[in-house]
Amino acid sequence: MSFTLIENAAPRLNRSELAVPGSQPQFFEKAAKGAADIIFLDLEDAVAPDEKEKARKNIIAGLNDIDWRGKTLSLRINGLDTHYMYRDVVDVVEQAGSKLHLIMIPKVGTAADVYALDMLVTQIETAKGLKRRIGFELIIETALGMQNVHAVAGASKRIESLHFGVADYAASTRARTTNIGGANPDYTVLTDKDEAGGRALHWGDMWHYALARMVVAARANGLRPIDGPFGDFSDAEGYKAAARRAAVLGCDGKWAIHPSQVALANEVFTPSEKEVTRARRILAAMEQAKREGRGAVALDGRLLDIASIRQAAALVQTAEAIAPGS
Repeated sequence: MSFTLIENAAPRLNRSELAVPGSQPQFFEKAAKGAADIIFLDLEDAVAPDEKEKARKNIIAGLNDIDWRGKTLSLRINGLDTHYMYRDVVDVVEQAGSKLHLIMIPKVGTAADVYALDMLVTQIETAKGLKRRIGFELIIETALGMQNVHAVAGASKRIESLHFGVADYAASTRARTTNIGGANPDYTVLTDKDEAGGRALHWGDMWHYALARMVVAARANGLRPIDGPFGDFSDAEGYKAAARRAAVLGCDGKWAIHPSQVALANEVFTPSEKEVTRARRILAAMEQAKREGRGAVALDGRLLDIASIRQAAALVQTAEAIAPGS
C-alpha cells in the first residue's frame, strides 16, 4: 500500500437513493414508509422556477413534522449559478438542519464550488449550534466536473459520495442519446466479415468511461460512487442491467426516480447469500491462518491475497448493515 492512507467517509447504506420533488409534499409520507436507503428532497430539476420558494417551505415542514423512520435524508439544492441556491441552504439548514444528513450539490465543476458551500454550511451550523455535521453528495454531470473530478473529490471533509448525473453530462458533452442512462444502438462495433461474409454488431456502453473515471476518483478519496438516474421507469430489466453494470464497476448504489426502482436497486446492490457465505469463509480462513502462524491464506485450493480479504470484509460489513432493515 502507499504511505498515503485513504480516509473513508462515514459509512452509510446507499443502495437506493430516491428522488422526491419538494413541490409534491404528498409523496413525502410514502417515501418515508418505503424501502429506499436514502431519500433526497429535490429543489432543483424537478421543481419549476415559480414553485421553488413553496417547495423550500414544503421541505422544511416535511423534515420537521414527518416521521422519517430513521431514513438518511438529503437535500438537493439549486446550482451555484442560480439565485435560489443560497436561500435553499440558509433557510433549510437554519430551520431544519438537525433533521438533515446530507446536502446534494448539483453540477459541481471545481473544488472551489464545494469550498463555497462548505464555508456557508459551516457558518450556519456554528451559528445554530447544530451537533451533527451535514455531509455532502456531489453530482458529476458536466464536462468541467469530469475534468476536475479528482480535485473535486478531495475538496472537503464533508463529502461522502460522488454521483454520475448522466442526463446533464450528455447535454454538457453534446453526446447523442436516446434516453436517460440507457444504451444507444449507435454506440456499436461492427466486426470484419467472416468467411461467409457475415458480420456481427456488438453494442457498447457509452457511459463506461465517465462512470469508471468517477468511481476511481471516489474510491481514491474514500467516497461512495453512486450511479445516477435511469429514465424509463417502465423498463425494470433495463434498469437492473444498468445497475448491475454500475455494481461491477464499483458503485455502491443507484438513483431511483420512481418508487418502483427502489426495490430493483436494493436487489442488485444487496450481496447474495452465496457471496456473503463465501466472504465469511474467507475471513474465517484468514483467522485460522493467523492462529496457526501461517502467512499464506488458502481457500478451496486457491491462495487469497490481501485485496480478496479486504473485499470480503467490506462485503460482510455491507450485509450486516442491510440485515436489520432488509
